[in-house]
Amino acid sequence: MDNDRVPNRLLHESSPYLKQHAYNPVDWYAWGPEALERARREDRPILLSIGYSTCHLCHVMAHECFENPQIAKIMNERFVNIKVDREERPDLDEVYMNAVQLLTGRGGWPLTVFLTPELKPFYGGTYFPPEDRGGLPGFTWLLTALSDAYQGKKTDINVAAESLSQKINIIGEIREASQEPTLEALEAAYQKMIQDFDDIHGGFGSAPKFPPSLDLDFLERYYYRTGDQACRDKIALTLTRMARGGLYDQLRGGFHRYTVDRVWLLPHFEKMLYDNALLARRYLEAFKITGDLWFAQIGRETLDYVLAEMTAPDGGFYAAQDADSEGEEGKFFVWTPAEVKQAVGPEYAPLVMAAYGVTPDGNFEHGTSVLHQPLCRAELARQFSVSEEELDDILAHCRRQMLDLRETRVRPHRDDKIITAWNGLMISAMAYGAQVLGDKRYRCAASKSANFILDKLLQEENLKRIWAAGRARQPGFLDDYACLVAGLLDLFETDFNPDWLLPAILLAGLMDERFYDAERKYFFYNAHDNEQLITRPRNFFDQALPSGNSMAVHNLIRLYRLTENLTYQEQAGDVLSRFQGAIADNPRALAYLLSAQESYLAPTLALTLVGDAADETITQMLGVIYQRYLPHRRLVLKSPHNCTALAGLVAAVKEYEALEGKPTAFVCHGFTCLAPVHTAAELEAHLDNLPRP
Repeated sequence: MDNDRVPNRLLHESSPYLKQHAYNPVDWYAWGPEALERARREDRPILLSIGYSTCHLCHVMAHECFENPQIAKIMNERFVNIKVDREERPDLDEVYMNAVQLLTGRGGWPLTVFLTPELKPFYGGTYFPPEDRGGLPGFTWLLTALSDAYQGKKTDINVAAESLSQKINIIGEIREASQEPTLEALEAAYQKMIQDFDDIHGGFGSAPKFPPSLDLDFLERYYYRTGDQACRDKIALTLTRMARGGLYDQLRGGFHRYTVDRVWLLPHFEKMLYDNALLARRYLEAFKITGDLWFAQIGRETLDYVLAEMTAPDGGFYAAQDADSEGEEGKFFVWTPAEVKQAVGPEYAPLVMAAYGVTPDGNFEHGTSVLHQPLCRAELARQFSVSEEELDDILAHCRRQMLDLRETRVRPHRDDKIITAWNGLMISAMAYGAQVLGDKRYRCAASKSANFILDKLLQEENLKRIWAAGRARQPGFLDDYACLVAGLLDLFETDFNPDWLLPAILLAGLMDERFYDAERKYFFYNAHDNEQLITRPRNFFDQALPSGNSMAVHNLIRLYRLTENLTYQEQAGDVLSRFQGAIADNPRALAYLLSAQESYLAPTLALTLVGDAADETITQMLGVIYQRYLPHRRLVLKSPHNCTALAGLVAAVKEYEALEGKPTAFVCHGFTCLAPVHTAAELEAHLDNLPRP
């Protein structure tokens, strides 16, 4: 079909999202000097459209508006039209999302913003239909009205745009505060946070419901410190309901983006790499906290999904999978009773339909059903008069058959960009999976991705954000540096190769040089030498991903514990102090910074093993450590293969030697060191008797 149409400039871009619009009749530009200069030269307003390749409503607006020749004609005659992939340019997205939220009180994608040639916004919104619908103005009318207003009331528009730009700069700031971080602040934050907790279905708030990965991280740390059983129950309830609901892909594994309801049933079907990285780790941590093997299974299935469907041959991890296939959201994932019978046969179909909530009426569109688990394992086994072990075998067999049938369907689009920040999160998740589950595949995947990023995207001490169409693009932002450092530190605690620690220290130094404001005591989102926008973005608040500042503070604490370089700890304390007012105002928006504050205030658990990594006793000792939830640990293995390199990187490591020629474990908690031990059982006893931090 594309052969009958004339492509626009976006055909030559590397972004999958921009390429999706390459055959629109719109005269699209990518963001850059050519488009911006034309707007200034011709004094034309800019129509800025921001989205991403797996965004359902972005597809809808593209089909309804950008593929419409009449609408495209108005756009081409009256505007300079710029299309931006928000995953490539999150700095632009942050600035202009703030503008739309100020104008309308809400945000989202597609993001549609009208700018003066000086790049100052004067009107905006999200999705617009081609004609008036549902209380929204039609795009055709809106384009004409805004163009006429710009030509006829330019002074008024410039005044309004200047005022809005000033407000954007203010909204990016946080309330001044310089209090010391305290445990009392953590307690107050917890009490305020749980006021919004859903005690029936887990998670926070009502509909729509997003997986609260970062809130759960804080709750896990809070439970570790306090032993509060109610907090533990909130963690377990949330993770259980999410994994039994439609949010979770019951056949392949992995999590969708969010659900439109309160009960985790009906998802928006796109799958994002970052969600699955964060959630895989949450489930593995919950397994360590509760001992429930089912949580470990969900973590494993999530990592296996990423290995199967989201891993590039060269080692990077892809960005996302779309919600749509064949023009319909969720079509790839939903089932009818007839399809279940076709997959598993009439004997097992009744059990499978009961297990996964497939009914003749369905719970989704056109009588289809989103798979979920309405009954617990024991209830289902009783209903069909089988043992729970027999039930597990039957369902495992039937899931494979259903997955085989699903694989014959038209697959959703996959966004094959490799994004540094998101890869950093998945490197962490894979490394953690290797530790907890003892599966070398995850360690290999983490190592391969890290090597790919360091080889392809770290160029002469400049980290790039995107790898797409065979080339690195776009200078990295704060979260790219911070998430990659975190991934490298997790890899180091998995295989103890100093080659991961060296670039982590280098990147932390570059973050300080390029992003940190020593006067304001926080990190900016873009580097001082990146493209300058109408305001310099500041990424303070957690969204689906941890904020760059939160991730940076975690890294600083971890680097201090490894190197004992006090500068890291002091900088972490400065940032935490700066944010105490914001934490008090809105703790859920800074949940991952709260986790960092837990670590900052906790005594370090320094674990040092000395011996050959191949020695069975060392393997057993690592297993003891990896099976315990120890969020404040500093773990090092000094072996004959890494001792020379480690001596210059990890403080005091040269002081540790194997005693009596045997593998030895040294445990120090805060300012107290316990007697060195030589067996996994002795190490286990030490760890089991640690006081709460």
